[in-house]
Amino acid sequence: MGRPRLIILIRHAQSEGNKNREIHQTIPDHRVKLTPEGWQQAREAGQKLRGLLRPDDTLQFYTSPYRRTRETTEGILETLTSDDPDPSPFKKINMKVYEEPRLREQDFGNFQPCSAEMERMWQERADYGHFFYRIPNGESAADAYDRVSGFNESLWRQFGDDDFASVCVLVTHGLMSRVFLMKWYHFSVEYFEDLRNVNHCEFLIMKKQKDSGKYDLENNLRTWSELRRERAAIKAKEDKELTDTGKEKEPSKAEKQATTPAPPRKWGGCPQGCNHGKNFKIRRDLAELRQHDENCAANGHTHTPPETNGTIASRRTPAKRVQGPNNSDDDSDDPRGRAPPQIDVTRAQEDIVSSPDGTPSFITIEDRLRSVSTPLKSNFLRTGRDFGGTYSGHASEEEFSENDARERLAAKAARVKSGERNGTSLNSREPSAVRHAHANRLGDAPNNSDQGSDGGDEAEDLDKAEKEDKSIRGSVY
Repeated sequence: MGRPRLIILIRHAQSEGNKNREIHQTIPDHRVKLTPEGWQQAREAGQKLRGLLRPDDTLQFYTSPYRRTRETTEGILETLTSDDPDPSPFKKINMKVYEEPRLREQDFGNFQPCSAEMERMWQERADYGHFFYRIPNGESAADAYDRVSGFNESLWRQFGDDDFASVCVLVTHGLMSRVFLMKWYHFSVEYFEDLRNVNHCEFLIMKKQKDSGKYDLENNLRTWSELRRERAAIKAKEDKELTDTGKEKEPSKAEKQATTPAPPRKWGGCPQGCNHGKNFKIRRDLAELRQHDENCAANGHTHTPPETNGTIASRRTPAKRVQGPNNSDDDSDDPRGRAPPQIDVTRAQEDIVSSPDGTPSFITIEDRLRSVSTPLKSNFLRTGRDFGGTYSGHASEEEFSENDARERLAAKAARVKSGERNGTSLNSREPSAVRHAHANRLGDAPNNSDQGSDGGDEAEDLDKAEKEDKSIRGSVY
């Protein structure tokens, strides 16, 4: 069938919450049921829908999961499929009824507060704007618009099914009906806020045009601006009649109140007053310093010294510096009464250590070279340059060319061989040893296991160093 020929939006029938708003203080909104009058409205809506349909029409219903909308759908189906007074061509077995949570009413929070607070909230909502005002612990109409947007897209995709019904009926709520039309017809926010609510069980009929395939809204939506113009026209007519008869019109109660300007309402802050400052007082010295800062900033003055009641920042106790062995100043005492630690960074050149405070390393150079000679075969366990996980910090092949690697390794092998031929200990503190043998990046001493050996072939040393470098390329070592 494709797209339906009719899309009909129906607001639920009268509910107990429409007659008495205070029940929302004790009954969740989704559990509010229909009144006896509401049930009658739902049955009448079924008879009206039956008169709009053709005998060969197929129907598909989408209803909000709230109780009042589900009961409205039941009342509609009761008379739509009834054989009283005439046999009905529409049977429940041939209809599809879906509950659609995205068609639920705007969320007004959980249990609502007292009537006075709700009235204050409705006034605040009217002044702020019905579309963007978010109910405390609830939704705004803009939030409901997002839900309806998703439903419209889903509905439009279902129109592509060949077996889709010829008439689509949406049983929803007043605000959601207006939001649905706003999304479908691209109403502006100003026009949406000017729209008046839909009556109970009122039909909003969207009919598909044969030529364009678009849906035209057959209803004339009521707006507040039109209502104000109608009332102004009635008032002008009454004033003219009084003028013709020569009688003076007695001012109404609303006109008397209009002559007395009412103070503007103030929103925001704490409703019904507050006592948040009852147990809180700002410190006097902080208030004075803050005022002093503001005066200095306004007059462009510089801050006075701390001894003469300076600013907040200038009155703070300066932080104590902890001097290291390389600082020229005297060491300051620790704030907790302890002397600062004396760290001898030169021990990294004498002992096999991994940190300046003398903590011995558990990984010697021999262990590292031994692990290099048997590299891991798993690609998932390779150590990266920053000692991270798999290939973490691993250098790309483009970062080091073969020529650069050979030159670097040749220079490294030459420095090591020079130190061995001179017979100097790699752990000694002689200038030549310091110049030719360097501690690695972790602060460990160079390997001295090969000291005293003959020079050997330089090419063989170069190949060995190259093989070693390829095994640990990109490593932190």
